[in-house]
Amino acid sequence: MRKIIHIDMDAFFAAIEQRDCPELRGKPIAVGYDGVRGVVSTASYEARKYGIHSAMSMQTAKRLCKNLIVVEGNYHHYKEVSTQLHAIFHDYTDIIEPISLDEAFLDVTVNKKGFELAVDIAKEIKQRIKSELNLTASAGISYNKLLAKIASDYRKPNGICTIHPDKALEFVAKLPVEDLWGVGKKTAQRMHYMGIFNGEQLRSCSLQHLITMFGKAGPSFYNYARGIDEREVITDRTRKSVGCEHTFVEDLSLPSAILIELYHLVVELSERIHKGNFEGKTLTLKIKYGDFKQITRSITVQNVLKSKEDILPLAKRLLHLVRYDNAHTIRLMGLSVSNPGGDGTSKRPEWIQLELEFKEW
Repeated sequence: MRKIIHIDMDAFFAAIEQRDCPELRGKPIAVGYDGVRGVVSTASYEARKYGIHSAMSMQTAKRLCKNLIVVEGNYHHYKEVSTQLHAIFHDYTDIIEPISLDEAFLDVTVNKKGFELAVDIAKEIKQRIKSELNLTASAGISYNKLLAKIASDYRKPNGICTIHPDKALEFVAKLPVEDLWGVGKKTAQRMHYMGIFNGEQLRSCSLQHLITMFGKAGPSFYNYARGIDEREVITDRTRKSVGCEHTFVEDLSLPSAILIELYHLVVELSERIHKGNFEGKTLTLKIKYGDFKQITRSITVQNVLKSKEDILPLAKRLLHLVRYDNAHTIRLMGLSVSNPGGDGTSKRPEWIQLELEFKEW
């Protein structure tokens, strides 16, 4: 049976700022852009007491907490600290799956230091993070990724929790369905409508019924309700896309202004592709309107998209498919390249479009 640890740093960006700037310690801070359309990247636990959380509008956060301190953030520095964090992980195992700068799974079934209990490794890692980085982390330990992730959230911040195989079914039975992987807001609402609010009620549903109601996700929900998750800790993730996007200070509708912004996006995207040595054949244009309605337009071509000269003509073609005027102003625009390497099966460009509704913060 596997031994999996999930490490999740506590308010990582905000904690680094408070560590490096003593005057910020004990105060409500939010990392992010302090502008009309700024968004909270991370909030300190002092700020979270006011209801402030990641992805919240910075203006909303400032209304909730009048003495909120906004720090623009230094993401290059955060990456450096993350590298130091992963160096600690590698002292125990090389089977590490990074989820983000501040979060990772570790498979310590066989570990470099010969620890018998995964919880002892988690305790030592937490101690080293505190002594070497002067930061805190929460750790979850279990026999699979699902339960290790749930466990790390269970006693945040600076907590540690083990879900033993003998206790897993009992633990999952009491767990709100919202805490299970893949259960978002709409899925949770559908489950609630079905009378399913926790793992025990989910476990009472047959596999066929869950497939009927939730399609391909049905088997996963069936397994999760039984504490089953066969996914391995993946050490090498293939990057599937490279992209960038800009949120404008004011909504745009003037064609010349939109073309200028599109050009800037193309230049930035080509630089990121070159830096990451990425190869892809699908270009996607993302548009978010002033009313928060979002659309995408995509095209797949035979050649690899690398340079500005490759991307700009296609980006203009995609923009030509987008409606924008005084009644349809553009709030955000993004470009991404995906489909690494392509499969070589497409004989002609393939157009894909998707529409999603987004509510204001």
